[in-house]
Amino acid sequence: MNFLIADTFTDSLARLTGDEQKSAKTTAFDLQINPANPGHSFHKLDGAKDKNFWSVRASSDLRIIVHKTSGSLLLCYVDHHDKAYDWAERRKLETHPKTGAAQIVEIRETVQEILVPVYVQAQLPLPAKKPLFAKRSDDELLGYGVPEEWLNDVRQATEDSLLLLADRLPAEAAEALLELATGGKPRVAKLETPPTNPFEHPDAQRRFRVMTNVDELKQALDFPWEKWTVFLHPEQQQLVTRDYAGSARVSGSAGTGKTIVALHRAVHLARSQPDARVLLSTFTDALAHALRTKLKRLVGSEPRLGERIDVHSLESLAVRLHKAQIGPVQLATREDVKAAIRAASGAVPDHRFALQFLLAEWEHVVDAWNLSTWEEYRDVARLGRKTRLSEAQRSVLWSIFERALGELKGKGLTTPSSVFTALASFFTGKETRPFDLAVVDEAQDLSISQLRFFAALVHRPANN
Repeated sequence: MNFLIADTFTDSLARLTGDEQKSAKTTAFDLQINPANPGHSFHKLDGAKDKNFWSVRASSDLRIIVHKTSGSLLLCYVDHHDKAYDWAERRKLETHPKTGAAQIVEIRETVQEILVPVYVQAQLPLPAKKPLFAKRSDDELLGYGVPEEWLNDVRQATEDSLLLLADRLPAEAAEALLELATGGKPRVAKLETPPTNPFEHPDAQRRFRVMTNVDELKQALDFPWEKWTVFLHPEQQQLVTRDYAGSARVSGSAGTGKTIVALHRAVHLARSQPDARVLLSTFTDALAHALRTKLKRLVGSEPRLGERIDVHSLESLAVRLHKAQIGPVQLATREDVKAAIRAASGAVPDHRFALQFLLAEWEHVVDAWNLSTWEEYRDVARLGRKTRLSEAQRSVLWSIFERALGELKGKGLTTPSSVFTALASFFTGKETRPFDLAVVDEAQDLSISQLRFFAALVHRPANN
């Protein structure tokens, strides 16, 4: 028998007190270990439309709503007695007739409004707003995952009622309708071979998860508010498991779940390639610490897997590798660089280059490409720089940058870009590399030297 949990169960569990959560978790573990134990006190819900809904006693007043068939046991909801029963009586689990995905559907209620005459001064009625989806066919709406009994309500939805309606529909249907309402075209999961099990459909896997052992269930219930550890959007799941011929970049606006994809991707690579060492990296130590915490939650039941995933910020990793392979290094801070360029600028007479321009030229050209000679600076293509420079202007600029480089070197300071470049040169062509695969969060901010560093750092060219 398959043992599953639904996202509605973790949502409801997170709303309970600490003691209530403990009782619910204990009952859930017992159900997974031995669902046939007569001590579970299964009670059939006579008032539920779905005859497979049962309640299980977790404490004197706490009930877990389960969906029980001969082949599966699904944890659906947990709450106090009356609220749990009310939730179950207003829902049913069904397989969508068009998409084939398992859905927990809220039963549409028919409400008859009783009008009580009140004599008031007549007011002009406001113009009725046009329905948003009146011209959409049944087949199209069903293709988006809209339950059959909600088709009429969807067609009557206006700008004012759409958000309320979306809260009552399965996630894939709500997302599609909101996309249509804003002028977009929803993306529907295209399956080469539709799954025979409705719980295996990509849309179903965003809300249902098979628990294969107690450790998996413990991980899911330890942090019920962290749904990302258990449930992924179908597009996220595709990105996590896809096999790439080379390196790949995932882009998206803030809040779309790129970091979650990065975490799951690192775990997937480590799990699918048992001999691989995986690097998960980001820009700051604070972000790296946050990734490390989330990774522990994600692989809490598989400590040996976590041992093969290293989480580091870019600069801390570079300093550590430079010390181990080349020698100790002291990084120059932004203030160090600024002070060196300001001093060098003051030492070169009769130029009109502002400090702000000098710093930008240093960051985006000189330091980015690790230029060390006049010839290199004279010939480099200043990509992305809007100000054109003659050779004479470049000569003046180089006299400033050469002085700045000398001052930093005299103080024993090295820029992070120089460290990345040195490490890229050191590891390029070597048989042994520190990592087999790498996943970088916030990769849109990678510099040229950092890109070269990562390219040289990993042993396997695919799936980074």
